[in-house]
Amino acid sequence: MAKQRGIIKLRGTIGDITFYKTKDGHLAREKGGVDAKRIATDPAFQRTRENGSEFGRAGKAGKILRASLRTLLLNAADSRMVSRLTQSMVKVIQADTTSVRGLRNVIDGEAELLTGFEFNKNSSLGSTLYAPYIGTIDRIGGEITVSLAPFVPATMLSAPAGTTHFKIISAGTEIDFEAETFVESHAETATLAWNMLPTVAINHSNMVTPNSTKPLFLVLGIEFYQEVNGQMYPLKNGAYNPLAVIAVSGL
Repeated sequence: MAKQRGIIKLRGTIGDITFYKTKDGHLAREKGGVDAKRIATDPAFQRTRENGSEFGRAGKAGKILRASLRTLLLNAADSRMVSRLTQSMVKVIQADTTSVRGLRNVIDGEAELLTGFEFNKNSSLGSTLYAPYIGTIDRIGGEITVSLAPFVPATMLSAPAGTTHFKIISAGTEIDFEAETFVESHAETATLAWNMLPTVAINHSNMVTPNSTKPLFLVLGIEFYQEVNGQMYPLKNGAYNPLAVIAVSGL
């Protein structure tokens, strides 16, 4: 892989050289590698096929989790979140000690390894919200909750320039990774003033299926706003909108 330099940037294939654009700039690479048919049939590439199968499964698992949280992710995801989540899902799948290699999956893996995953690497929840919180997952009742005691926003929130208000957001999601379906509910506070006055206690209850046999996830995040002439405008600065997985209940 090489970077393209010069005024004119190419895209497409010329001979054995492919030119393309990525987030890292305009790149070029030489065509090569092993024939796809050989990889699919040659016993020497058995491990490659197994790794590919599990990587594809990790990609699908990450996609369904993202889909279940789409509403919250609109303003809280960095440019490499998809690839980072896929890598984390690979680790979950590799923790499956029941299935044979190539057939390992999220259900038999360790979904709890996703606890602490930051959807926005530019702003972690811990570097933005300093107020303590408690997240719980009640599998029997199907209730996924988060609570925060009263706190002073101006001292317990690291807010971007221009902030006048904020919201605490959360979601509980129940994922069927095999059927690629989900049950999700989310909650948010009213727009709260970012000042020196303590908030009231915050309690969110996100309901999913009682007695579910699927992995359950709880995410917590913050959205910032600026009030102008009585209207609230979201500050879509990705560097300051955190969203993270704070609790997981696998099986």
